Amino acid sequence: MQLFIGGACAGKRDAVTARFPKAHWWRLDAAQPLSDCQQALKGERPLVITGVLEWLEAALEGTENDGLRQQWQGELAKLCQRADKLNAPLIVITTEVGRGIVPMQPEQRRLRDVNGWFNQDAAAHAEQAWYVRHGLVQLLKG
Repeated sequence: MQLFIGGACAGKRDAVTARFPKAHWWRLDAAQPLSDCQQALKGERPLVITGVLEWLEAALEGTENDGLRQQWQGELAKLCQRADKLNAPLIVITTEVGRGIVPMQPEQRRLRDVNGWFNQDAAAHAEQAWYVRHGLVQLLKG
């Protein structure tokens, strides 16, 4: 798996498109589990997953985050295993929200924390992790 992380409008999509021009793109839907991405995996074809921040925000609505991290950790591990079996490059694009002002609203602070944990877990699975800022791509891992 490869992870591309950066702020809003930082150039992540352009960086991924340049590296994986024939990739299939999958936007996470608020109502679906991460494991649903497996249906888009095809042998030898890169799969790009986007919409993580919005997906996490929807998952947090009306719930405590107890168990949420464990759930996505298991789903992410299975997704990576399936991609490896199919020799299908898996690319995840996430939004960095931890560099700005800390929001006053508790639910926005909670989303910021959960997003950071997701990014940590994705980075742990990633063979390569890239940070994108101002259209510049920097290798962090790999």
